Amino acid sequence: MPRTLTLLLGALVLASMAHAQSTRPGLWEINQKVGGNAEMDQAMAQMQQQMAGLSAAEKKMMQDMMARQGVTLPTPGAGGGMVMKVCITPEMAAKQDMPVQTEGECTTTITSRSANTLKMNVVCKNPPSSGEGTYTFSGDTAYTMKMLMKTTHQGKPVSTTLDGQGRWLSASCGTVKPVK
Repeated sequence: MPRTLTLLLGALVLASMAHAQSTRPGLWEINQKVGGNAEMDQAMAQMQQQMAGLSAAEKKMMQDMMARQGVTLPTPGAGGGMVMKVCITPEMAAKQDMPVQTEGECTTTITSRSANTLKMNVVCKNPPSSGEGTYTFSGDTAYTMKMLMKTTHQGKPVSTTLDGQGRWLSASCGTVKPVK
């Protein structure tokens, strides 16, 4: 899997946790679609095929690894997207901050915040990449987001988009652990 795709998958968790003025704690369903260039689309399709072909033991190992980070194993969604469930604790919701993205040595800066919109910039060192995103919130139970990431691959500039939606499912997270 290309390093950029790994970073973007890490960004799925980061993106799933954006906070505006308030976010309801509990279980959230996050739908994300990565695209914007043929190589990334092909890598996502291959990753989905590989995930579909995992044995029960391999799926369990992957689920356990992701559960330690507070995320359910992504499943294929409509249009080649990925769907995952994330638990947001009351403490996390009260902070209204972005979680720290450790993969790729990334720094996230919130550039503006209003009652229903949050704009941010992301800069990563490994591989060198940058991006900007906008989240639009529908109260404290839903949001839509768009992100554009730019990097280089084999000396060529590459732009990748990340489109998504989040919706609150319930106050109880059930077996989904909070994001670390």
